[in-house]
Amino acid sequence: MRTEKLLVATAIAAVLGAAAAHAAQPAYPDRPIRLIIGSAPGSGPDIIAQLVAERLYKEWGQRIVVDARVGVAGIISAEQALRANADGYTWMMLTSQLFVATSVYPNLKFDLDKDFVSIALIGTVPFVQMVNPKVPVKSIPELIALAKKSPGKLRYGSAGAGASEHLSGVLFNRLTGTDMLHVPYKGIPQAIIDTIANEVQLTYAVYPAAFPHVQGGRLRALGVTTPKRSPALPDVPAIAEAVPGYAMFGWYSLVAPRGTPVPVLSKVSAAVIKAAKEPAVGERLKTLGIEIVGGGRGELDAFRRNERKRITELVKATGVKIQ
Repeated sequence: MRTEKLLVATAIAAVLGAAAAHAAQPAYPDRPIRLIIGSAPGSGPDIIAQLVAERLYKEWGQRIVVDARVGVAGIISAEQALRANADGYTWMMLTSQLFVATSVYPNLKFDLDKDFVSIALIGTVPFVQMVNPKVPVKSIPELIALAKKSPGKLRYGSAGAGASEHLSGVLFNRLTGTDMLHVPYKGIPQAIIDTIANEVQLTYAVYPAAFPHVQGGRLRALGVTTPKRSPALPDVPAIAEAVPGYAMFGWYSLVAPRGTPVPVLSKVSAAVIKAAKEPAVGERLKTLGIEIVGGGRGELDAFRRNERKRITELVKATGVKIQ
């Protein structure tokens, strides 16, 4: 009897101790969170990050600070994120730009597929091929004809060597037999500014960053990079209509350093998906040209695997290399 009572008392003490320890743990999140992005303020990722941060602040009462770490097509942002503790208070926006960069840059200090765990897939978005209005073309066939007439004379800007915009241009050159010169920048906003100034003649930018300049007449949209027209720009043809087989698209997702507690990842994932599917947020995302996915951790894992296969094959086919 004495042994049984001792065992019961020990079990009760263990349960109470566990409950007390659980109660002592602060509820997540109990301090501000840092969301690192690899694009400049005003870019598509920044716009989406600010929207997510605003919505989650209303739910949690904790600030999500968007930290732009620009450079090398997002690679600097990943290096920065991996220096942080894997405690749930540092997230990173993983986009197609960084994904493409990790397929073309050698000697990286991280493995994007192994060092970052999935949180949520927010949505996909087209890139817009835009030219300075002074360029005497109003269609993709006219652009191709002009580029072939003056090889190497037309220049296109991107967010950096190895970025999605760079690959968009490389693919266009390859499929059309043209030779337009690539000019890399540290971020797409600067590439857009120089396109407006006619320092470069065209650029590719995700819809959120491109639309204000197209709407304002500062740049002329020739095509979107998705296989089909975008509902956000129904009058702008898909490049594939004139260039069969052409396809590129951007996407936004959230990841965290490997080792981040699974309960935290699950909580953040659920909150982001809920936010993306709320009518007010959803309408805002749609006005940014984003096709909402709202996929959870498993969906993002599968998406990343498929994209790695697709981008790797595309990089090999186009022969893009960064020294």
